[in-house]
Amino acid sequence: DTMTAFSSVTHICRDVNYGWIIRYMHANGASMFFICLFMHIGRGLYYGSYTFLETWNIGVILLLATMATAFMGYVLPWGQMS
Repeated sequence: DTMTAFSSVTHICRDVNYGWIIRYMHANGASMFFICLFMHIGRGLYYGSYTFLETWNIGVILLLATMATAFMGYVLPWGQMS
């Protein structure tokens, strides 16, 4: 339910044992995932992997899908934070 997303996050942080550490491990893990993803893209650019168009295009589609998923996960509790 999108109407209770922020209260769910608040519940996990306050009421679940070590919920705050679960939340911050999740946030830092997601950041590390994107750092690795961008390093992988940088490596592909450096070594000229973009010449393999089919593989490169699939990688770009996966990047955009991952970014869209991360954006939706970020904005889900956004309206309830204020």
